[in-house]
Amino acid sequence: MMNRSFRRALSHLFVLSAVAVAAPANAQDRIGGHFGTVIPIVSRAGGSTTTIGDQFKIGFPTGITIKTDSPWAFDLEFVPVVTRDRFASLTLHPGVIRALPNSFAGGVRMAFDVRESSWGFTPLLNRGFPVGRMTYFVEGVVPVRFQENATGRGQTSVGLAMHLGVGF
Repeated sequence: MMNRSFRRALSHLFVLSAVAVAAPANAQDRIGGHFGTVIPIVSRAGGSTTTIGDQFKIGFPTGITIKTDSPWAFDLEFVPVVTRDRFASLTLHPGVIRALPNSFAGGVRMAFDVRESSWGFTPLLNRGFPVGRMTYFVEGVVPVRFQENATGRGQTSVGLAMHLGVGF
């Protein structure tokens, strides 16, 4: 069941990516990016809650952004996640971001965890602090993942994480 759902989500991602890539480029389009750290604070899956004190993880989101002359941007983010003792996973995180008033932005990303039977989406709310050509930001993310537990049974995980970084 998970594999069929994962394949279906992946096929939807490829269709959305093809539509985004097929759109004609405008002179106003520009490429940007960002780098930061993300720390999962709490998550709930299968009836149990895991907090930052139970298992510390840290991710290093690195993204490439295609900014348009509209308030919308397409962003492709790669997030390697490590624990105290090892590399834990890599998440491919394509998404769309919309600029909002007062240096806020909101968006949603698809999520594909490479080393796990897990996929989903991540809504986000971002607040930027422009300094010259760069923007420092703080972002709240709510990762929602559809995954298999240790016994192979499907479950949904919902979490809360804080992302701090710099965009350019």
